[in-house]
Amino acid sequence: MFLNKKEIDKLIEKKELIIKPLLDPGQVGEISIDFRLGYDFLVSIQGREPFIDASLNNKDRHPISSFFQETRRAIGETFLLHPNQTVLTSSLEFIKMPNDVFAVLNMRSSYVRLGITVATIVQPGYCGCMSLELTNSNKNPVNMTVGAPIIQARFYRLAEKSNYFSKARKYICQVRPQISAVNDDGDLKILHRLWEESNHKTS
Repeated sequence: MFLNKKEIDKLIEKKELIIKPLLDPGQVGEISIDFRLGYDFLVSIQGREPFIDASLNNKDRHPISSFFQETRRAIGETFLLHPNQTVLTSSLEFIKMPNDVFAVLNMRSSYVRLGITVATIVQPGYCGCMSLELTNSNKNPVNMTVGAPIIQARFYRLAEKSNYFSKARKYICQVRPQISAVNDDGDLKILHRLWEESNHKTS
């Protein structure tokens, strides 16, 4: 079920949905909440290595973190997102989701019109600053202000409650953007073992 402003306000009032800081009550719209651009950025860079290895099949692979550079800005400062660049950042706000509500994140319309995209969801029960993977598909760099509302979240209620902490998670209660932990996927370990067996490799 899609939640409207009345239902969102009720969740906030009952502290079932926690958002800190909620700087402006106007962030809560009729069908969504606006979230702000946070301080920290992990910027994708082109180094000497030919590719990012998202497999386990190469023993000499370089860590994914070597393809990103960390930088921080203060509130009101700007961050320049270049064409075809992906940057990992997070929301300014810390959020704690109810166990029966999830959120779908989209860029605000004003930023979509500049060619910036994001596509992610926030799981029921999640806590932390929301991870934002921003990509600029425009042909021109776009300068964004830290603290500006750039994201819209729409909320949906599930028929039953779920437990976010019922299984191991790679990203829990983060307050800064985190590098992809794709190499920790359990499926990759199984696939790597099958690859070793079929290619007569030994660990």
